[in-house]
Amino acid sequence: MAGKPRVHEIAAELGIDSKRTLEKLKEIGEFVKGPSSTVEPPVARKLKAAFAEEGVVPVPKEEKKEEKPAPKAAPKPASPVAEEPAPEASASAEKPAVPEGGAASPGTPGIPRPGNNPFASSQGMSKPGIPRPGNNPFASAQGMGRPTAPRPGQGAVPRRPAPSEGGPRAPFQQRSGGPGRPGGGPGGFGGGPGGGPGGSRPGGGRPGAGGRGRGPGGGTAGAFGRGGGKSKSRKSKRTKRQEYEMREAPSLGGVSIPRGDGSTVIRLRQGASMNDFADKIETLTGFPVPPGNLVTVLFQLGEMATATESLDEATFEILGTELGYKVQIVSPEDEDKELLESFDIDLDEAEDEEDLVIRPPVVTVMGHVDHGKTKLLDAIRNANVTAGEAGGITQHIGAYQVWTEHDGIERAVTFVDTPGHEAFTAMRARGAQVTDIAILVVAADDGIMPQTIEALNHAQAAGVPIVVAINKMDAPGAKADKVLQQLTEFGLVAEEYGGDTQMVKVSALKGEGISDLLDAVLLTADAGLDLRANPNRTARGVAIEAKLDKGRGAVATVLIQSGTLRVGEAIVAGTAYGRVRAMTDENGDSVEEAYPSRPVAVQGLSSVPRAGDTFLVTDDDRTARQIAEKREAAERNALLAKARKRINLEDFTKALEDGKIEALNLIIKGDVSGAVEALEESLLKIEVGDSVQLRIIHRGVGAITESDINLATIDNAIIVGFNVRPDAKARERAQREGVDVRFYSVIYNALEEIENSLKGMLKPEFEEVQSGFAEVREVFKSSKAGTIAGCIVRSGTITRNAKARIIRDGVVLHDGLAIDSLRRFKDDVTEVKTDFECGIGLGKVKDIQVGDEIETIEMKEKVRE
Repeated sequence: MAGKPRVHEIAAELGIDSKRTLEKLKEIGEFVKGPSSTVEPPVARKLKAAFAEEGVVPVPKEEKKEEKPAPKAAPKPASPVAEEPAPEASASAEKPAVPEGGAASPGTPGIPRPGNNPFASSQGMSKPGIPRPGNNPFASAQGMGRPTAPRPGQGAVPRRPAPSEGGPRAPFQQRSGGPGRPGGGPGGFGGGPGGGPGGSRPGGGRPGAGGRGRGPGGGTAGAFGRGGGKSKSRKSKRTKRQEYEMREAPSLGGVSIPRGDGSTVIRLRQGASMNDFADKIETLTGFPVPPGNLVTVLFQLGEMATATESLDEATFEILGTELGYKVQIVSPEDEDKELLESFDIDLDEAEDEEDLVIRPPVVTVMGHVDHGKTKLLDAIRNANVTAGEAGGITQHIGAYQVWTEHDGIERAVTFVDTPGHEAFTAMRARGAQVTDIAILVVAADDGIMPQTIEALNHAQAAGVPIVVAINKMDAPGAKADKVLQQLTEFGLVAEEYGGDTQMVKVSALKGEGISDLLDAVLLTADAGLDLRANPNRTARGVAIEAKLDKGRGAVATVLIQSGTLRVGEAIVAGTAYGRVRAMTDENGDSVEEAYPSRPVAVQGLSSVPRAGDTFLVTDDDRTARQIAEKREAAERNALLAKARKRINLEDFTKALEDGKIEALNLIIKGDVSGAVEALEESLLKIEVGDSVQLRIIHRGVGAITESDINLATIDNAIIVGFNVRPDAKARERAQREGVDVRFYSVIYNALEEIENSLKGMLKPEFEEVQSGFAEVREVFKSSKAGTIAGCIVRSGTITRNAKARIIRDGVVLHDGLAIDSLRRFKDDVTEVKTDFECGIGLGKVKDIQVGDEIETIEMKEKVRE
């Protein structure tokens, strides 16, 4: 059969009713609509095997094979004697031996030769009363009568004609309608001594080998044996092999999907859907994979999702394991890199040493509030030797460049004017490694302060060199030596003490020591950093900040990291794209070209990019738009997927076993410095072996701020709050970034939980939940029940036997009580809801007054996500 068999064809082949065939299909779990429905070849084989178990064999189909060559021989009922010879005789020998009928050999005198006239009814076969077996596709009997029993002499087993007895068989690849074509011997249409069985019928009478009926394998034939149906193109061997392999593909959940070998890697982006997974499998295997099949398999695994829904990494891992694929979720950085590589853009392209030139260092000023950061920046700007009398800064763009003389050479230094370490860390959290050197400003009369330590920790976490500027040397209580001594406690040792940190004493108010500070920055850059870039290439860099200007549209301050940016070039920054219409420097002057480490304000972008987004120059506007649109789609899909999970104490053990982490990073914030120091010292004494270490990357006093959340985000840390709480912005940021924040009021609980997490023995955690709140409106005395509090429920539900506490004037008076009795009027009830009155009995407690509050609580196990 060339195509998929239909139900009624299989029934005819087996010689049974189509209704019975449909019932059998239903029994084996295959559902079809009706007899005209097609079934897959594997299902057909399964159906025949089921009938074979019942003793039903395809006898009728084999007999029809025998009867199809009947036009070349006399009808069987006319001469039953001629069919009595031995069963071993071939059909080709039996049929020419029939002395009657119009299918005799051409040598027989007096019998006209069968012709090819399509309009003649007899075709030279003048046997009266017996219709000629014809090719009418709409006739059921075809003139051959429905066989009900095996023919005499043939037995129950049909015989296939032997091709060696009737001459050579016609080739298989022959046009349909073979009976009208000369094939074997001189018999032409009728079988003769030299003709094969059925004359020149292609395939020797095999079913589907070019027959003229409407059955499988042949179309409705026209005049002179020409095929009447539309010819199908030949399938290549590769296509046939793929179709066969797909038939043998395993079935999961009732669908067939190509499987991997367990090590087949499929890379998916964050927020990918079933459609993306199906496309990857189809590209890898070459077989079409409907996304609905994957949805069915996932449903069988206990997960429900749509074909277009963005899924998380865990769901794809479950599905990939089931199908034999190793799913890898591409990180945003790798995804963006692959996106750019698809446009033939390589960010890691190697530079020739000959093309690299020295670029200015990029410096960020950090420190505590009111330690003189702004004054120092103003003093540095006023010391700009190239500005001269230009009037200073007329337009603040978030970054600027100053020139100074160093070793007799004019050198440039770029300063990034950020709001402090918070913005510095926020940019680094998005992968923007902009800063080369950090200047830590410390007031000589104030010393090390909490934000100074915080800024120091942020700079050390970024791995950038630090230059210390000891400011306010002109203040009356300035003690520079004390500052130097305090800094040694944090790993910063001055050069005069044998260390390697440049520490410069300055006075921003009087402008003293500014040139020394710039020299220290350049010395640090030359000694420990290889700051070089290639200006002779397309520009690439980072957007430091951006804003929407009413008159100029989207304006982004970009810092060129390599190459040269020119007006008129097409650029893309994150999800924003456009053409550089104008560039201005920190003074508001127009700039035609911007070289490495040069900050400029760019106009012409389609939208406002985020701080920290990388930008690059493309060949044309179309490429920039396509990159921006694909980035936007990737970000949207990532947001639609489940929120990215940061590591928490519960997942730490599993991550440690998988080899994904070697250290547990902690950020400790407390209400007083003594508690923080005690907690830090106790935590560092925990010994769990050499396989894991505990790192405290930051500690501080005060509430948990958004800066702490930023630092925990980029360093995958856990925040431990001791008697402190986060503010509104920090709480919102922690929920959005998925940062694990733990609160403790007892130091031993914190030590025990962190130690258990390190040892993989974290116990279930319970939290106290308020279930009901009632106000006492009246107090009743009963000799039987004791003191009864007549209450009205203000919120929640008061439940009998719930744990309760009595609160008077905001102070807990009694705790750990149980509600013994609960009544509504004279009826005992199990619960009372909001705004209903009730009587509450608290056992032996008698100290209850009007105006007291009764709060019921219940301990619920905290859901561990």
